[in-house]
Amino acid sequence: MYKCLKVDFSCDRNNLDKLFACNRISAQIWNQCLDLANTYRVENNGAWISKTQLQSATKQTYPLHSQSVQAVVHSYCEARDATKAARDIGLNTRYPWRRKYAYPTTWVFPKGFAIDYNTGTLTLKLGIYPMRQEPIKVKLSQATLGRIGSARVKEVSLIWDNRLMLALCLNDRQEKPEPICSDTEAGIDLGIIHSITAFADNGQATIITGRLLRSINRYRNNKLAEFQKLMSRCTKYSRRWKRLKRAKRRLLSKLDAQVRDITHKITRSFVRWAEANNVSRVFVGNVEGVQRNTRNGSKKKRRTKQVSQELSSWNFGQQLNYLKYKLEAVGIRLSKISEAYSTQTCPVCGRRKKAQGRTYTCKCGYTAHRDIHGARNILSLGQHHNISWIAEIQNITYLRTA
Repeated sequence: MYKCLKVDFSCDRNNLDKLFACNRISAQIWNQCLDLANTYRVENNGAWISKTQLQSATKQTYPLHSQSVQAVVHSYCEARDATKAARDIGLNTRYPWRRKYAYPTTWVFPKGFAIDYNTGTLTLKLGIYPMRQEPIKVKLSQATLGRIGSARVKEVSLIWDNRLMLALCLNDRQEKPEPICSDTEAGIDLGIIHSITAFADNGQATIITGRLLRSINRYRNNKLAEFQKLMSRCTKYSRRWKRLKRAKRRLLSKLDAQVRDITHKITRSFVRWAEANNVSRVFVGNVEGVQRNTRNGSKKKRRTKQVSQELSSWNFGQQLNYLKYKLEAVGIRLSKISEAYSTQTCPVCGRRKKAQGRTYTCKCGYTAHRDIHGARNILSLGQHHNISWIAEIQNITYLRTA
């Protein structure tokens, strides 16, 4: 299994200047890819230049390792392919166009870098054009080496997160776990107030609160509004404007780290609950697009600004990514399905009714917690492709992040 580890490092001033130069050179490669692609499209009636042609055009042109140059070309092609896939499903996404001043440089194992685990020295190799370059040497702390452990580092990327840092791609070399052999399956309803609500067909349910995550997002939005108000009163690129921009970036970096930490804790709590209940498969509702198209037709009400802001701050994609690899690590399958009308449909009589408050009630006498009701219907959709009664709620476990 591959994992990413973001770590600090130390080096002298000379090597630090070389690292900054590497990211500037990577940006030049990216910009050249943009120029080559635009020229090729004009000359060839809108056709795209291939990855092989881009690699040939950038070969032996920059003083970086050849694999580092190829990594930038691959990133451009992947961004272009992802844009095409988004356009194929109807999204109005723009192809890569923005020119870069700095771009992350990547070194690939085994030719691009070497690690001395005894001294903690990481050697980042450079290219041989126009002449052989001296490699860059940085020091990793013992704590970082301990976090790497017995895993094999496959890639090293030089990134910027309020400071230069290294992103290490690790292969822990663990065998893929055997799938859990069990008849128990669960459904997940993702939300903002309750980040994860799950119901298993053995009658067990869990609610993992997301109020701490929501409070951080609200604080982030308020502070961003304050910074934007102060920066709007300054002359752009003045010293005060630059100070405010640096302060805003520091705050965003800190809050993003807090959001990632809380999301890890939320998803880890669910995985532990799933293991404890011997769940073999999890169905999750696909909420992609819920923050878009706030008004489908003139007769429907437009969402308020507050609701739209909450939906745009909802990191459901990050939660799904964390759930996917953490469930796979313990042998639990994750399936994404449509959650259409799962919170409105009664599983007993089939009537549709929007829930008021945190409890769903129906005229037939059925009543349940709103989010558990949605999770149970998602489980029914995953198992039977329709909404029907599954099981009575036996126990509800409330969890919160520390």
